[in-house]
Amino acid sequence: MGMGPAADNPDAYIAALSGWQRERAEMMRAAIMGAAPFEETIKWTNLVFMAYGPCILIRAEEHRVLLGFWRGKRLRELEPRIKASGKYELGNLEMTEATEVTPDIVATLAAEAFRLNAELGNPAARP
Repeated sequence: MGMGPAADNPDAYIAALSGWQRERAEMMRAAIMGAAPFEETIKWTNLVFMAYGPCILIRAEEHRVLLGFWRGKRLRELEPRIKASGKYELGNLEMTEATEVTPDIVATLAAEAFRLNAELGNPAARP
């Protein structure tokens, strides 16, 4: 599986995409930024949204786009398609061109992810 496009900033990340992946990433980015006061950055070749630490990521790969959440396991009641990933509370919503996802769903998940980080602190901090 390839990593996301090499980019120096969030705008360049989106500009490096094409077709359905660009449309999906633009929609999700707008929904996330409209949901809470996130700071956007590029980390680990992903578009990452920070709020009290890493909170959400968008990662475009060759045949899919991931919407990842550092506290994704806690969001599965809101969106059961989120799959646990790796250690801790990570969870991803894996999308292909055919996957249905609306700005309202993305905004709801983003707002809750922000709230969780605000309440619980940085999910990347080691206890």
